[in-house]
Amino acid sequence: MLTAPVRQLGESERRAVERLLDLDPYAGAQVAERVAARGLAWWRAEGRVLGYGSRRQLESVCWLGGNLTPVLATRQAVAAFADLLAGEDRICSSIVGRADAVLELWDRLSDTWGPARDVRPNQPLLATEALPEVPADPHVRLVRGAELDLLYPAAVAMYTEEVGVSPLTEDGGRGYRRRVTDMIRSGRAYARFVDGRVVFKAELAVVTRRTAQIQGVWVAPEWRGRGIATAAMAAVVRDALDRVAPTVSLYVNDFNLPARRVYERCGFRPVGTLATVLF
Repeated sequence: MLTAPVRQLGESERRAVERLLDLDPYAGAQVAERVAARGLAWWRAEGRVLGYGSRRQLESVCWLGGNLTPVLATRQAVAAFADLLAGEDRICSSIVGRADAVLELWDRLSDTWGPARDVRPNQPLLATEALPEVPADPHVRLVRGAELDLLYPAAVAMYTEEVGVSPLTEDGGRGYRRRVTDMIRSGRAYARFVDGRVVFKAELAVVTRRTAQIQGVWVAPEWRGRGIATAAMAAVVRDALDRVAPTVSLYVNDFNLPARRVYERCGFRPVGTLATVLF
């Protein structure tokens, strides 16, 4: 029997939500960034924050927008979130978060929300607060505004390779181009250029006061196997720690062994396991 109902949280409970998110600063980073930027008012936040627990003791939260992200979700909270969500049409393009909560949610929602395009059940979550011991590539730098048209094709290639669908299909890529533009303007997009082409890229896709989360790591196919990724990632980590946040984090598919070796050389350590369900 559920002991506490799920409810949509509002701005009056923002401090309680922020305290909860601080308990899981890496897996909850995307939610923490959105709450810090937009608060909990649904009309500003481009999503809803659902809460499980009493008003005196908030136990778990779940972000529902473009993604569905449970944070610190106990089995009782997962069951309660699933009971509510099963009665709604799916609006999210993915479910992502700590593996135990995501996979339990998907088990309960798959009959009504399925099928999934892909389920990635084991994605190591990694973090570091130390400067890499390996040398950094001096040619990796922040992308300039005038270089958008150079970065954008590489970003599209990365997204298509990683997610399995092109970001151009939904609206011709307008939304994704805006996101790439925002990454450049906010000083979060990194690249190495050779002869006017991007051979390495990465961005700080999520930034909170606790961590900068790297996503979109990509090496041009013709440059793979040359050993450029370790020094390039070291440059990104160094700049992020010097300039942006006290820690750097990321998550990676378990089967991507070359990337995992690069991250290990750059000083990343395991801090959990995520899972992603893609629609």
